[in-house]
Amino acid sequence: MDQLVEQDRRLAVSFCGLDFQTPIVLLSGCVGFGEEYTRVEGYSNADVGGVVLKGTTGDARLGNPPHRIWETSQGMLNAIGLQNPGVDYVVDEILPGLDFSETRFIANVSGSTIEEYERVTKAFDDSDIDAIEINISCPNVKEGGVQFGNDPEMSARVVEACRKQTKKPIITKLSPNQTDIGLNAKLCIEAGSDAFAVINTVMGMAIDAEKRRPIIGNVKGGLSGPAIKPIALLKVAQVYEVAGPHGVPIIGQGGIVTATDAIEFMLAGASAVGVGTALFYDPLACKKINAGMIDYMDRHEIASAANLVGALQY
Repeated sequence: MDQLVEQDRRLAVSFCGLDFQTPIVLLSGCVGFGEEYTRVEGYSNADVGGVVLKGTTGDARLGNPPHRIWETSQGMLNAIGLQNPGVDYVVDEILPGLDFSETRFIANVSGSTIEEYERVTKAFDDSDIDAIEINISCPNVKEGGVQFGNDPEMSARVVEACRKQTKKPIITKLSPNQTDIGLNAKLCIEAGSDAFAVINTVMGMAIDAEKRRPIIGNVKGGLSGPAIKPIALLKVAQVYEVAGPHGVPIIGQGGIVTATDAIEFMLAGASAVGVGTALFYDPLACKKINAGMIDYMDRHEIASAANLVGALQY
């Protein structure tokens, strides 16, 4: 990728055979369909290794009723409900406008049925998209999502079905809201998953004490941001125990704000790191994370960011 020269090459990592110019991936739902965020002054796609597009379903969805977002003391609750224009519009109207020479673009596939996952995956397989993230763990829709993601066998069925529809790398987004994330990862690897995104948001709610009513229109939503970082770190370490020996990489995500956060996730086993909620209050956070990682590698005489992966000493 020619744009690699714009970043210190020590930041470059390989993920599912794709060259990422930095380990940072912008997370689904936080930057729209990729083109919106480039309007932020000072931001460049050369700052990140990949961009995960907004969750896409077979047909257009309006999403959940308001309130959809609520700030918490250490993060954010969201219950957007997969609002999107449908896969045909995304493939025909949005993808042609993206500059694939700047960074990697990853589709996010969502659905209410296995057949819908198959349909959306097939549509993206016939596009220029670099990889496909399967969202089997969305906690703020009333069907699909949690139903699939919290059951290891059901998760594997979705992965197996999608695997038959594409030759592109499949990244399975795992839920923290389950009993045994390691078992889920094991079955998904056997079903054909090439990588994991760990973790999705943690289920939560907010209450208006004066009105004695839930604040989120959907009642429950997904909690993201620094509040869930300790949970996410543990889940990455647990999945790495299963995925690491198979060479299956992980995008670690959940509360990453600083370079230190990113480094901790990589030490726990992540090959790449996802940044999402931090962008809402610091749109240029990625530049700072990249600079901080370079400083860390300089101080510790580490030749490549890839050398951090799984280097935690127990």
